[in-house]
Amino acid sequence: MYMYGGYHFLGMHAIWWIIWIFILFWIFAIPYNIPGQRSKKESHLDILKKRLASGEIDQEEYLQKKKILEE
Repeated sequence: MYMYGGYHFLGMHAIWWIIWIFILFWIFAIPYNIPGQRSKKESHLDILKKRLASGEIDQEEYLQKKKILEE
């Protein structure tokens, strides 16, 4: 009546569950960017900090613009 003497669920069936769990873990838990994944949008203050760090603006201009953004 039972094929494989009742041991079918311990064979390939268990391997497929392990494969599916690995795939789901890879999709949801891997921290690096996956193509097509939504990325967090930068705030205006973050952009301003990057401009200061790269030397596009000086500290005085940074503080003026930061004050405007925080109002």
